[in-house]
Amino acid sequence: MRFHHAVTITTVALALCNCASIVSKSDYPVTITNSKPTKIVVKNKATNGVVHTGTTPTTVTLSASEGYFKPAKYAIVSPKGTSSLDATMDPWYMGNIVFGGIIGIFIDPATGAMWKLPKSIDINQ
Repeated sequence: MRFHHAVTITTVALALCNCASIVSKSDYPVTITNSKPTKIVVKNKATNGVVHTGTTPTTVTLSASEGYFKPAKYAIVSPKGTSSLDATMDPWYMGNIVFGGIIGIFIDPATGAMWKLPKSIDINQ
């Protein structure tokens, strides 16, 4: 009987896990560098809104999600041109499939933890 309870509890726990939401995050500090100090403007591509203005090197905290199942996409504008910074799928999101976190397949996109941004980007062009 105890074995049956242990199996049931383990199964329920695995079914309810949200791998990326537990292990990852939805906002990331991204360091933007250049070979010499350069004025930059970070824009959200979806809204064309300015997220940050400053001079390199700088670290900006950006959201990895633009909405449910939508990765964030940013443009970094400098005097030399424009660089893209796009969120990619966080490998932990696949943990929902591997570990049976059925609910996590839908929760992680809602929290933004489905996506990740790189730690840094060099905008030398």
